[in-house]
Amino acid sequence: MAEQHRDARDGRGDPGMTDEHDERDASAARDTRDAVRRAWDELVATARRTVTDGLVVGTSGNVSVRVGDTVLVTPTGVPYDRLTHDDIVGVGLDGRQVLGSLRPTSELPMHLAVYRETDARAVVHTHAPHATAVSTLVPGLPPIHYMTGALGGPVRVAPYATYGTPELAENMLRALTDRSACLLQNHGTVAHGASLDQAYDRTAQLEWMCRVWLLASSVPGLTPALLSPDRLQEAAESLRGYGQKG
Repeated sequence: MAEQHRDARDGRGDPGMTDEHDERDASAARDTRDAVRRAWDELVATARRTVTDGLVVGTSGNVSVRVGDTVLVTPTGVPYDRLTHDDIVGVGLDGRQVLGSLRPTSELPMHLAVYRETDARAVVHTHAPHATAVSTLVPGLPPIHYMTGALGGPVRVAPYATYGTPELAENMLRALTDRSACLLQNHGTVAHGASLDQAYDRTAQLEWMCRVWLLASSVPGLTPALLSPDRLQEAAESLRGYGQKG
C-alpha cells in the first residue's frame, strides 16, 4: 500500500502523467526543430545577401548563427544559391557536428572562438574588397566616421595567419576585444551581433567606412580629418538610443 502511494505521488504507474510528459517532450522537440529551421532560413538568406551585395565572391566568406548550444554554419564549398533545408549544418560549441552530413566551413574555429568568448548570437565573415584593401595598408581603420563608435571604437586589424587555423582565431579574438568587428590582414572582415541582421549590418557599415577612408586618403595633397576619442565616445553613446523603441 505504501508503495502504491509513493507511485501515485511521483507519477509512476499513472498513464495520464506519462502521456502528459511525453506530449511536453514532443512539443519541446518540435519547437526546437522549428527554431533551427527558421534560423537556417535566415542564415541562408544572409549568406546569399553577402554575394548579392558584393561582399564575397563565389563560396568565400561564411555565416553562422547560434541556437541554444548549437551553431548553424554554412558548409564548405557549396554555393549559397544551392543551399536548401536538406543542407543544414550544425555543430556543438566543442566543434562536434550534430546536424547534417555536409562538412562545415573551414573557418569553423574562428566562429566557435567568437561564441565561446562573447555573448554573440551570429557571426558574419566576408572578403569585402574595400575592407580587405584597408587590411593590407594600416594596423587599424582610422576613425573616419562616427559609425566607428557603433563597433565599439577604432577597428583593429588582426595579424595575418592561414585561414582556418587556431592562430587566425586567436589573432581575431585579440582584435575583437571590446569590439563587435575587426579586419583580418590580407583576408577580410569579421563581425558579430545579437542577430544575423545586426552582424550583417555591422559588416556592411565596416565595408562602407573602409571605402570612405580609401576615397578620402586617395586625394593628392590632402589628409582626411579623423575623429577624436571624445567624439567617438559621444557618437557611441548617442547611437545606443538610435532607432525605434520596443
